[in-house]
Amino acid sequence: MAQQERARRTREKVLTAAAEIFADQGYESTTLNTVADRIGMTKGALYGHFPSKGSLARALIDESRTTWTCLRARYDTPGADAAEVLEDVVVGFADRLRSDVRLRAALRLAADRPALAEPATDVLTEMHTALTDLVRRAQRHNGFPDHSPSLVAELLLIVVRGLLNTRPTCDNNAHTAGGEPLWRLLFTALSGTPALPTLP
Repeated sequence: MAQQERARRTREKVLTAAAEIFADQGYESTTLNTVADRIGMTKGALYGHFPSKGSLARALIDESRTTWTCLRARYDTPGADAAEVLEDVVVGFADRLRSDVRLRAALRLAADRPALAEPATDVLTEMHTALTDLVRRAQRHNGFPDHSPSLVAELLLIVVRGLLNTRPTCDNNAHTAGGEPLWRLLFTALSGTPALPTLP
């Protein structure tokens, strides 16, 4: 049992180290040697856990799909308001993305190397499908405007990914967890609700 626990902890260390490098450098520039060096392992020992760079990347993508599924299940409960679920899952995912390097790496991998997810669905495709469905539900039940559901989902994913590249500015309020003022502005615009006046 102790040996199994050590193996599990080592695997977790490898995944986190690989995620840090994938998120920073991308798939092509990452090597197993770099990952092994990051945590003081030999390449041979690393092979005992992951036989290739692709298997490391796929493990992170698989984990990210689980993260998304759990997050959606937390908010998308029976009888929940679809428009609120849509906003909650997007903002919740954006919050998680800022703090979880493994999730950030998985999204970069899914965007840069979609073939890595085959034959399974990558997290971006899964999110797009789920968000499109939520927009349709919000249109049917909550009076959400008649935008193309697929385009709305694509826009939300573009903003989620764009938040990874934002840098703090003098307007600190725009960079709170999940970029909350940004999301309020975006969802207000999408819903067609008149925005409250803001002070200059």
